[in-house]
Amino acid sequence: MVGGALQVAGLLVGGIGVVGTFAVTAMPQWRVSAFIEHNIIVFETIWEGLWMHCIRQVNIRMQCKVYDSVLALSPDLQASRGLMCVGSGLSLLALVLAMVGMRCTRCPQRPWQAKGCILLAAGLLFILSGIVELVPVCWVANSIISDFYNPVVNVAQKRELGEALYLGWVASFCLLAAGSTFCCSSRCAENPRSYRYSSPTQPPPHSQRLHSKAEGSYSKSQYV
Repeated sequence: MVGGALQVAGLLVGGIGVVGTFAVTAMPQWRVSAFIEHNIIVFETIWEGLWMHCIRQVNIRMQCKVYDSVLALSPDLQASRGLMCVGSGLSLLALVLAMVGMRCTRCPQRPWQAKGCILLAAGLLFILSGIVELVPVCWVANSIISDFYNPVVNVAQKRELGEALYLGWVASFCLLAAGSTFCCSSRCAENPRSYRYSSPTQPPPHSQRLHSKAEGSYSKSQYV
């Protein structure tokens, strides 16, 4: 009962992590324009993401444009695009394996051992996807902070941490938590015979014959 509740909790946390991973990959709010010094009056807001950059001006509708080439991105965003795509695929695969390996699903042959191995694989994939997602988020955050405090960088080119980075940290920790939960609840090495009831053994045929002969002789002796 406790193991089933733990698996359900891990599936919910993992689902939140998967949805958050896809949202972070698509969101343009990775790098946000910083309003410091003479830019304290907000006239426009610039968002830079993995796939597009957006400009939002005062009393004007936001306009977004997809990057014409991958080379238009900075090196950290170029690497983040590939890593986030890999992390999204791994997290989705881990979620599917976790749904297959849960106790509420049915498996035709060797159910408990097969489900234990599937849950262990799902947990490892969740942990791997969380690490893969954590690397680009931390990398981009580090480059933003380094450029922000670098006096050589122009003030107009300085950026702040966007909402996508904070959501990325939350999603990666959810994936890591779900992976740890499934790894702890997996029973891959456990003997599946322990989950089955053993049928009572029947005596061999020759012992049944001896027993029937003994009962017949005993009944005859009573009548004599």
